[in-house]
Amino acid sequence: MITPYRLHYAPDNASLVIRLALEARELPYETVLVNRRTREQDNAAYRALNPAGLIPVLETPDGPLFETAAILLWLADRHGGLGPAPDDPGRGSFLKWLFFTSNTLHADLRMLFYPGHYAGPAHTDALREGLTARLPRHLALLDAAAALPGWPGGALEPYLACLLRWMALYPDDFDRCWFALSQYPALAALCARVEQSDAARAAARAEGLGSAPFTAPRPATPPEGTAT
Repeated sequence: MITPYRLHYAPDNASLVIRLALEARELPYETVLVNRRTREQDNAAYRALNPAGLIPVLETPDGPLFETAAILLWLADRHGGLGPAPDDPGRGSFLKWLFFTSNTLHADLRMLFYPGHYAGPAHTDALREGLTARLPRHLALLDAAAALPGWPGGALEPYLACLLRWMALYPDDFDRCWFALSQYPALAALCARVEQSDAARAAARAEGLGSAPFTAPRPATPPEGTAT
């Protein structure tokens, strides 16, 4: 690698969260497009980096890392500025909301977006209906937490901004009336903060996200690759 980090990415995928973190800390990195149209994430070379075949992978001097929350936590501990340090009193709050975001909110969104991976054709509608009843409860918890003075911020904010962006856009074959960012004022303010950052502007240029990628999202028009 020419730089310390190589990000294997697809436009407007979970790799966007890692790009935002790298940009926020002004860390030098290279990108390698993972072509989703040809299922490049399933080939042997990519599976050698991430045996689960999911995007992203971040290659580092310590070896390849995968899982969005794990990469964020590693970067936070290695470079600081993306979350409270291990000895900071706010560390516990950061960790609990980071893993709630990853293990609960993001996991439920994956099922909403790709129900066929989790249920047979006869059950996908029921799965999505259950998820659209559950997801607003997750968002209400996060909105209440983000409104409190002890909100840890850091890498949580771009991670949540990306998830909220995708809720407004996907799935394109399903009624998205269950979600409106305006119902969650603290999360809406969070999206505005992230959007105004230099990191977000750089990521938006790189992945074709438009001028308001989090407050008024539109489908990506990336210079390379595809978001779906």
